[in-house]
Amino acid sequence: QVQLVESGGGLVQTGGSLRLSCAGSGRTLNSYNMGWFRQAPGKERQFVSAISWSGIYTYYADSVKGRFTISRDNAKNTLYLQMDNLEPEDTAVYYCAANAGEGQYDDDNYYNYWGPGTQVTVSS
Repeated sequence: QVQLVESGGGLVQTGGSLRLSCAGSGRTLNSYNMGWFRQAPGKERQFVSAISWSGIYTYYADSVKGRFTISRDNAKNTLYLQMDNLEPEDTAVYYCAANAGEGQYDDDNYYNYWGPGTQVTVSS
């Protein structure tokens, strides 16, 4: 069983930066593909970014491409999301997710394990 816990959320002004972390426990994450999703109030959960188990392949939603960077440190069992040039539209609860098999990385149904989420609020 994999447990995931996000941290690093908070309140930031437009143009600011935050770095989210997702710490894994229970199992090592070095064989798991991982992703970040977000959900704003009244909206469906949406894909943000994903990274392969090796860290070689990364994927981004068009809305965050060029502003967000996903990375992982398998030695620390931790996933990261560096978010720069934040916009009010980025305000949401951010979730990390993991799955060991192959599938559609931008589909939340693909992931088996989820963290409880961390709130990111960007003020204008």
